[in-house]
Amino acid sequence: MNAPTSPPPRDIEWRLPRHPRSVGRARVLLREQARSWDLPEEVTETAALLLSELMTNACRHARVSPGREVRARCVVRDEKLRVEVSDASDVMPQPRQAAPEDESGRGLALIAALADGWDAERRPCGIGKTVWFELKLVGA
Repeated sequence: MNAPTSPPPRDIEWRLPRHPRSVGRARVLLREQARSWDLPEEVTETAALLLSELMTNACRHARVSPGREVRARCVVRDEKLRVEVSDASDVMPQPRQAAPEDESGRGLALIAALADGWDAERRPCGIGKTVWFELKLVGA
């Protein structure tokens, strides 16, 4: 008799080097996990885009000592996908108004426009911050 199979975990975390290559790696990991969780394709693609923005910010702007990692976490709970990115920088993200000729500065505005909610919080351990967004899985 086979042992009953339990559903896959709905909470996963990746620790990645604070390096630009980690942005693409995080997208791949999120898409693979979303497929295994059978999340809607539209939600997955939006989440991958927004995760890219958060990872880019963490890799580009978190002025911390070399060797620090960036943590990405995905959680499905209460019909929502929550994606978090944590880094060791204490500098909280500040949305800004990018000029048309600016090549950056639109990430948080994009997150605010596409996510059902987002925020940034100090980490409980006292080092760094976590920036997160949520996307509804039903009625999207």
